[in-house]
Amino acid sequence: MNFEQAIISQLEANANPKQALKMAAYMKNQFVFYGINSSTRKLICKEIYDQYGVPENAIEVAKVLFLRPHRECHYIAQELLLKAKKQWKELHIEAIEWVILQNSWWDTVDFLASKVVGAYFQKWPDNKADITHRWNVSEDIWLIRTSIIFQLKYKAKVDTILLANSILPHTQNKAFFIRKAIGWALRSYADVNPSWVISFVKNNKLQPLSIKEALRKLPK
Repeated sequence: MNFEQAIISQLEANANPKQALKMAAYMKNQFVFYGINSSTRKLICKEIYDQYGVPENAIEVAKVLFLRPHRECHYIAQELLLKAKKQWKELHIEAIEWVILQNSWWDTVDFLASKVVGAYFQKWPDNKADITHRWNVSEDIWLIRTSIIFQLKYKAKVDTILLANSILPHTQNKAFFIRKAIGWALRSYADVNPSWVISFVKNNKLQPLSIKEALRKLPK
């Protein structure tokens, strides 16, 4: 039995059909679930990592898991991608982009954007502007969202020119997940530079949801 087979075996053994229906409903029935909560899933993974370690071909294993129907497999796959950061090569941005586009919804895209993509561009910062620009001008809302929020964990190291350039083409974008992403990215940066965020909101015509999210933590 290999890493992937061990994961699937344990997920099937711990499946909770009643809970699975609730979890699917929360995700608007876009995905099927085994019905395994986050804490149980992490215990399962810990046991398997203890036994097998991180697979040497972790990126390929993650891609295979992302093609499975159950949402827990996708969560494990993205966590594996991050855990295998030492295996990343510069060209693996292609695999990361591929994963973003598989079974896309906010719960996986936000993890991949803020943790995986964010970490990738810290390793290869020279690729940051060109790749995120390509995503930003695409027609896929999840690539656009990724281009806006990938700096969430950068805090004081946020590239404000890149942040502004990722937001400004989409200030009138009606997609909920884009409006929300704009506000979230600004709110996160407001933790370290509130004056920049206030000025940006004041000087650019953002939609109400984006403004509300951007300024939510700041004094009225």
